[in-house]
Amino acid sequence: MVGHQQSDDILQGDLILPGIDRITVELSVPKLMVYEFRQDDPKKCTSARLRKFRLVRSLPSLKRIPPSSVVLNPTSSRTLSHEDRELVQRDGLVALDCSWNLSEDIFNRNIPGISRRLPILLAGNPTNYGIAGRLSTAEALAAALILTGFQQPASAILSLFKWGETFLSLNQDPLEKYAAAKSPELSGLEEDFFGSHRG
Repeated sequence: MVGHQQSDDILQGDLILPGIDRITVELSVPKLMVYEFRQDDPKKCTSARLRKFRLVRSLPSLKRIPPSSVVLNPTSSRTLSHEDRELVQRDGLVALDCSWNLSEDIFNRNIPGISRRLPILLAGNPTNYGIAGRLSTAEALAAALILTGFQQPASAILSLFKWGETFLSLNQDPLEKYAAAKSPELSGLEEDFFGSHRG
């Protein structure tokens, strides 16, 4: 189990994907927020673990989502890219923690914030292992951080889970290419890696 001090040490550590150059120095960690719908088994809830280690802040209601924050929403028409880095750094990143089995209604709600979907990635968590797009909250936040150039907080998140390295190894090539791509290039890369399949 990783303690608070160890998670702080991880935040100061090296990049987790060797193929991504250290282009910018990380001066501050973006604010990470989660709204939990409390639909999952609490023992398997990755956002609860992130809260426990103080890596995310829990939002008490959807209305408390900052209007200029980036909200991870798989139904968004816009894909998260490195071009969103400034928004993420300035206004934070929000994940919606819900059960994939009940998610359709949730993601189609009128949710505050700037909606972005992640490009296609494979889940490394045991519940949805290998399924495209079915990421846990921890995987989604880590992926979003990697794509926007915040490697160290992504490493801190994934270090809390036995399958964190599995997620990275399954997605190393796509993550490296997505992180280096401009927004219009992402759909072509998704096609190259995963065909026409979208989550």
